[in-house]
Amino acid sequence: MKSKSIFGIIAGLVVFFSMQFTFAQNMKVDTLKEVVIRSNSLVNATVTNAFTKNFRDAIGPHWYKLDKNFLVKFISENQKNNALYDKKGAQLYHITYMRGHDLPAEIRGLVNNKYTDEMVLTAIHVEQDMRDIWVVNLKSGNEWVLARVEDEQVDEIQRLTDTLE
Repeated sequence: MKSKSIFGIIAGLVVFFSMQFTFAQNMKVDTLKEVVIRSNSLVNATVTNAFTKNFRDAIGPHWYKLDKNFLVKFISENQKNNALYDKKGAQLYHITYMRGHDLPAEIRGLVNNKYTDEMVLTAIHVEQDMRDIWVVNLKSGNEWVLARVEDEQVDEIQRLTDTLE
């Protein structure tokens, strides 16, 4: 009987204090000073105009400042791209990252002539100083091959053996 009355008193006090805290909350509204956001573009108009002219179908460009140049990362034709521009809007390089099945037929033919059993996994296309360079990653069995294609010449850069297979 005594424990029931102590329990009742404690339960009553808990309800009483919880109601006190619930109703005791004061509504206070703090107003902040007006905030003005000014946008200072990282990239000048000359550079953005050159980029827009070169890559009309670019999706989601993100700009970065590298020393005195501007790097833009974007998506085009479902492929990741990087392009570097100087402050005058001249494109210094353009890099495209692609899956093996996106490799152009001409480059695929050159690679397949030299590597008949290997499967093309990925490729990187670099355009710089009027040069087109392709770096192609191939796999055959437990070997990985890194090949370079330029001016219809295919050169093996590196060959690795996967010892885990």
